[in-house]
Amino acid sequence: MEKANYRWKLVLVFVVLLGSLLYFIPNVFHVSWWPVQQKLNYGLDIQGGLHLVMGIDMKEVFRSLMAREAKSVRSSLAEEGIVVSDLQVQDEERGEIVISLKDVEPGKRKDTKQRIERFMTDHLDTRYLKVSEDDERLVYRMLDAFVLDYRQKVLSQSLETIRNRIDEFGVAEPSILAQGDDRILIQLPGISDVETAKQLISSAARLEFMLVEDKPIDELQAMIREAEEKGGYQLGKLKYSDYIKRLNSDLKDKLPPNTIIYFEKAGQATQLEAGRVPYLLRTDTGVDGGLLEDARISFDQFSNPEVALQFNPTGAVKFREVTGKNVGRRLAVVLDKVVKSAPTIKVEISDGRASITLGGARDRQAMMEEAKMLVTTLRAGALPATLEQLEERRIGPTLGADHLKRAELGAFLGALGVLLIMILRYRSFGVLSCIALVYNVILILALLTSFKATLTLPGIAGIALTVGVAVDANVLIFERIREELKRGLGFAYAVREGYSKAWSAIMDANIVVAATSIILLYFGTGPVRGFAVTLLTGIVTTLFSQVFLTHAVLQWLLEGRKVKQLAI
Repeated sequence: MEKANYRWKLVLVFVVLLGSLLYFIPNVFHVSWWPVQQKLNYGLDIQGGLHLVMGIDMKEVFRSLMAREAKSVRSSLAEEGIVVSDLQVQDEERGEIVISLKDVEPGKRKDTKQRIERFMTDHLDTRYLKVSEDDERLVYRMLDAFVLDYRQKVLSQSLETIRNRIDEFGVAEPSILAQGDDRILIQLPGISDVETAKQLISSAARLEFMLVEDKPIDELQAMIREAEEKGGYQLGKLKYSDYIKRLNSDLKDKLPPNTIIYFEKAGQATQLEAGRVPYLLRTDTGVDGGLLEDARISFDQFSNPEVALQFNPTGAVKFREVTGKNVGRRLAVVLDKVVKSAPTIKVEISDGRASITLGGARDRQAMMEEAKMLVTTLRAGALPATLEQLEERRIGPTLGADHLKRAELGAFLGALGVLLIMILRYRSFGVLSCIALVYNVILILALLTSFKATLTLPGIAGIALTVGVAVDANVLIFERIREELKRGLGFAYAVREGYSKAWSAIMDANIVVAATSIILLYFGTGPVRGFAVTLLTGIVTTLFSQVFLTHAVLQWLLEGRKVKQLAI
């Protein structure tokens, strides 16, 4: 054995122990003056929290998509000088558009058809396929591959937006996963303000700027009353989103093309049910929250809070075009299908700036809270679709504590069994291995705390498994030492050979476990990832404690304390 090299090893072991105790102690004792106050995060299965399953309204997604597509194709054909009678959406979910040639002179229809087909092939062949035609019309349908890809993009964008919102809300280690192609699973461990979190998650925050059609309010209200009486429904008995969908569906034949009815809260009303003003809005204005660059709280001339918006360069150009072409008309600011304001466009707005006023009739603190919520949702990202809550479970701390106690008891009994077996079989060496195991567990918990990782029940199982895997390294070493002693070698030489010859087997075993853990970490979700994290952490700490620490202590005993032999 190399002389005196055990000293720096023991110093390193001691320094690592002190560093570990800095993060380990807060998990066991509350000491106000302790330099580190950070504690280990516990998962939903341990400390409780909120479990939500949200569904994405894909029908609305494709309804909005096809409205934009119809406007875009119509404008593009006009720019190419191709005159058509009409262009309408026939099937929103399948992405079908119908190009009508009814008003085109019969002698020019063939040429017009050829020009349309050439245009669609040259510019939109990766999106549309012609499915039928007759003398007066052409029918194009979106490619299945494009529809599937768009659905996946909507799901991915919804996941990312929810993650951004939850990160701003400050929940430690949330679990946000896709279920199928139109559902999202959200688990928020340890959350206290459940209602605010639900509002933040489910609020679509879909910001749209929509031109107001000039139609008398009295006529709109009469149409709305007639539809409600005929259908036997009203706002209050239905959710606002369901009411809007039902109402516009019933009035579809009475409203101009590409228009929709939304409402604004009236006067002193705090809810739409108490008072509302209908607006007939165009759905093809083309300016929405996806073009936003920034959102922040500002104050108007009366010191009331409002939300100031800044569009990105593309949005600024579109906003300038809309305001420039519609001076004198009203432009409604619509958030989540509710009209926030509808000012008149007095001049072209070229700097890409706008604002959402919240109304001055309410309590200023309530207005400030609403402004903060709007800024958070808009800055974190607008959801591409409306979310519907399909399932909610609030897991209480009593259930979590019960699970934790059972897991702790199981882990404790398993570790105790391992310790007793090691001591009975390897005596003095077994005691040394047990000391290393305690050191190992402290190191694991300290590392998980410093990494701000979340400990779940599978994670606790991973720690328990680490204890079993850790002693395996010592078993290999100790059995090798026994073999060397049986060969008649001296005790110090047998210890050195035991560590040297067992090292390759220890590394092989840990590399296999590490590779498996990395695969679980990469492909797994939720509890599986928690198990993999603790297992990977345990591999590092095991090599340090069960090999490096025990070897350093044995060197100190044999060289520093001049011990001739230990029971093994």
